[in-house]
This record gives sequence, structure tokens and C-alpha cells, in this order.
Amino acid sequence: MLNDREFAYLTRAVELAEEALEAGDEPFGSVLVSAEGDILAEDRNRIAGGDSTQHPEFFLARWAAQNMAPEARAKATVYTSGEHCPMCAAAHGWVGLGRIVYASSSEQLGRWLAGLGVGPSPVASLSIQQIVPGLKVEGPIDELDERVHALHIRRHASPTFKT
Repeated sequence: MLNDREFAYLTRAVELAEEALEAGDEPFGSVLVSAEGDILAEDRNRIAGGDSTQHPEFFLARWAAQNMAPEARAKATVYTSGEHCPMCAAAHGWVGLGRIVYASSSEQLGRWLAGLGVGPSPVASLSIQQIVPGLKVEGPIDELDERVHALHIRRHASPTFKT
């Protein structure tokens, strides 16, 4: 169960996902928070330019590796609109970031996209724990997962979206 402060961080991640959508991108957003509760960095999805590695979770892992001591990374939390993909989970694990809290799961996303007629991802959908065993992970969060679902409906119902 998230406290009010944690829920606000996760809500911010969903707001970033909406910003990504409004910029013509896939709706994903993430926030990196220190053990003290300070927002250190945040980002949104930026793959529309053609680089499919421009996920916010991957950006935050790189940012943390360049700007935080290993001990601080281990105590930090990433709040994200969607469960990390395998690439992002691996980056998270390699740099030694701590806990992950996500609004919606990869399993949910797969169901939602299939229901919208979107073809499968080129990368297998694996849970974070399959990539980084032992990492503390929380999600999906009932209060926000349907908000994320609505963003994906908007994205894939758009006449300009191409699968």
C-alpha cells in the first residue's frame, strides 16, 4: 500500500506518460526518487524519433549511474506508469537501483494492446523479477492502472498511429 507521498510520485509518472502521448509518443513516464523523498530526475518516452531504446526507465538508470553513488542508487525508488520492459529492467539491475513501483503491469499492457489489435512486441514480455531476481517491486496500483489503460486506448485509437 502506497502512502500519499508515494502515490503523488506515481501520479507524476502517469502525468509524464500523458505528456509523452500529447507529444506524439507512446504513453510511458517515470520518476526517480531518493531515499529522502526528493525527486532526482524524471522522463517520458521518446521513441517516436526512431530510437526504440529511448524509454524513461532506461534514461533514469543511465542518469543514476552518472549522478548517484551506488549506496544512494540502492536506496532510491523508480515510480513508473508501466512495468519495466526487459531492457529497462536489466539497466535498472545493472546500475543497482532499488525498488520499483509501477501503475500498470506488462501483463495488463499485453492484454490491452491485443484487445486494441496491436501486434506483439519484438521483445518477449518478462516480469521485472525474472530479469532482476530479488528486487522489491510493487504494482499494479488499482487507483492508476485504468488511467494508464485510457492513455493506451487514446494512443492506439489515433488515426496517425502506425503499428
